[in-house]
Amino acid sequence: MATPPDVLPAQSVPDQPSPARDESAEARIVARRKPGQWTAAAVALLLAAMVLGSVIRNDAFQWDVVGAWFTARSVLDGLALTLWLTGLTLGLGFVLGTVLATMRLSTNPVLRTLSWTYIWIFRSTPPLVQLLFFFNIGALYPTLGLGIPFGPEFLTVKTVNLIGPTLTAVIGLTLLETAYAAEVIRGGILSVDRGQLEAAAALGLGRWRVLRRIVVPQAMRAIVPTAGNMLIGALKNTSIVSVLAVSDLLYSVQLVYLQSYQVIPMLMVATLWYLVVTTVLSVGQYYVERHFAKGATREGLPPTPLQRARAALRRAVKA
Repeated sequence: MATPPDVLPAQSVPDQPSPARDESAEARIVARRKPGQWTAAAVALLLAAMVLGSVIRNDAFQWDVVGAWFTARSVLDGLALTLWLTGLTLGLGFVLGTVLATMRLSTNPVLRTLSWTYIWIFRSTPPLVQLLFFFNIGALYPTLGLGIPFGPEFLTVKTVNLIGPTLTAVIGLTLLETAYAAEVIRGGILSVDRGQLEAAAALGLGRWRVLRRIVVPQAMRAIVPTAGNMLIGALKNTSIVSVLAVSDLLYSVQLVYLQSYQVIPMLMVATLWYLVVTTVLSVGQYYVERHFAKGATREGLPPTPLQRARAALRRAVKA
């Protein structure tokens, strides 16, 4: 009987060396060339440099006078009054605007109609006309009285002594900002998905908790950008109170150039201060919007300009 041949153990086959990778054969990713955009950017930078150069080298601006009056006491007092008017009128406007927005969203037809009528009137007439109207309110109502309707009056005050230029500016600008704030708040509330409110009601959450936890955080995403624009607009709208001889920033520089006839440099002083304050407000608006945008996207918030600058600096140091 023949014996089977011995089974030889399997021999491991040595790994074959892999062929050398030809890196030159790999496809390289090349950014798309955009000559049109770079050309447009170069032309825009050239034009901007030409305009900036003409402004700096133009002696008619009298930059030495601008520098001398930029921090003058009268100008800073006018700036303080401008900031005070802006903050007060916008704050009161949003308080009263919240009431108007609630009335506008009410199911009561009387409240809706009254709110709509108020907003329609104050958004349809120029702010300067409104201020002049309130300034001359004494011609319509020489006295204001407190008492029984169609009966005796217990307290009577002359309107001329009650409403001065500054109070007229506060009342006029507040009523104007109230109309715009009401529409901003109403739009923010309507931007919240109704399904979330129904889900909150199904969970048995109270109205105050729903308003504080669900409605307000989401509505602020729509309210803050428009409210920021309103704040900047309110800052610039305060300049119209100069027609009432209220010593705001514009009226303060007007008093100077009416005496010195340095119209252009004094207007540049006011312009530069408006630019400084508007820039600060815009930066604040950016970070407030960023705060209320948390959780809005899955990717997270984009880096701020300061964070991007730090990252670029770190890359430059490592390189």
